[in-house]
Amino acid sequence: MATLSEYSSPWPDPNPDPNLNSNPNPNPNPNSDFIPSDDQLRNLDSYSSMSQDQSDPFSPAIPNTNPNFHTPLSSPSESTSPASAPPPSLLHLSFNQDHGCFAAGTDHGFQIYNCDPFREIFRRDFDRGGGIGVVEMLFRCNILALVGGGPDPQYPLNKVMIWDDHQSRCIGELSFRSEVRSVKLRRDRIVVVLEQKIFVYNFADLKLLHQIETISNPKGLCAVSQVTGSLVLVCPGLQKGQVRVEHYGSKRTKFIMAHDSRIACFALTQDGQLLATASTKGTLVRIFNTLDGTLLQEVRRGADRAEIYSLAFSSNAQWLAVSSDKGTVHVFNLKVNSGSPRTDNQRTSSDPSFTSSPTSSLSFIKGVLPKYFSSEWSVAQFRLVEGSAYIVAFGHQKNTVVILGMDGSFYRCEFDPVNGGEMTQIEYHNFLKPEAVF
Repeated sequence: MATLSEYSSPWPDPNPDPNLNSNPNPNPNPNSDFIPSDDQLRNLDSYSSMSQDQSDPFSPAIPNTNPNFHTPLSSPSESTSPASAPPPSLLHLSFNQDHGCFAAGTDHGFQIYNCDPFREIFRRDFDRGGGIGVVEMLFRCNILALVGGGPDPQYPLNKVMIWDDHQSRCIGELSFRSEVRSVKLRRDRIVVVLEQKIFVYNFADLKLLHQIETISNPKGLCAVSQVTGSLVLVCPGLQKGQVRVEHYGSKRTKFIMAHDSRIACFALTQDGQLLATASTKGTLVRIFNTLDGTLLQEVRRGADRAEIYSLAFSSNAQWLAVSSDKGTVHVFNLKVNSGSPRTDNQRTSSDPSFTSSPTSSLSFIKGVLPKYFSSEWSVAQFRLVEGSAYIVAFGHQKNTVVILGMDGSFYRCEFDPVNGGEMTQIEYHNFLKPEAVF
């Protein structure tokens, strides 16, 4: 069962309490200061060059009246010359909810970066230990969820630490009986994923709202919608190849048999109406309507097996990006909407999506060709160095893709939505290099 406790000491603590694991003083009052009020949700723009997204209701621009608020952070470990310090090892990479920032968990702490323009916003390094295996941002504000990781974790692997960088302290923790695999945040919910169970909490008072049992889920696969007032949660079901969709607004649960093989990856649109899934086979990606489970479209990444690392919808759900261990990022043109499915028989020569489809020239013999030839292929591609895991998201600039690698690489690329083909690299950085200055 999850418990809540509070800490009065600032963080990072060079001498962590050895009794932290035992949690001797749980807070019996659920209405603690662990509440993401508008006063707590300070925007990272207060001290960075990040452009304010006025459409984001979760990151209000609050005047900075505290001269020490969100100044560039330092720690005792930074007293060593950066040039002489070895680069940290990456343990975790994740985008925030609007893909404008990303967080990196390392064996020394964590770092937060802005995507466009690329810039390190702040970092936390620890003297001893410091491994952070999960860093989950809450849009662009100062509330973070942290889980320890690596060979020398900063926090227990079975705890979610809620860190308020405005107050420079942990404002709560959630403890479990097994390792935390991932955490997802909304302004109104905290979702904690264990290997075979998912817990959904109300953010305001930490009340446990729902428990979900899943098939073995070592990757911590889970996705939540981000539109205010419309919570859709997707997780693995209890069968191989099955996904479970929870519509909390209508109190409906939908099970979708998405693949014959185990689920390897999935992604939701911001409103939760479209779902993209990939299996451990990694050749096909399927797009479903989450309301009724209808298969809307199927696209082909390739012919041989691959490990799919990430899937990402564009903000308007017109494009889908896929990264895999083959060292190539693919961008697919989506011809679906959140309503009824669109079949090939409904497409006509006057339909623009018909003529632009990479397989439209084969449509007249689709019934006699193997499925391999009738699959829809990617419009654009970007070649990467094989051997590293990459995650992908669409940039805020039109027709751009941001790619993050576990080797510390940052790519921003542009694709041609009409002619497709190889993407153009706009910029590249290695954010693990200690000599890099942003």
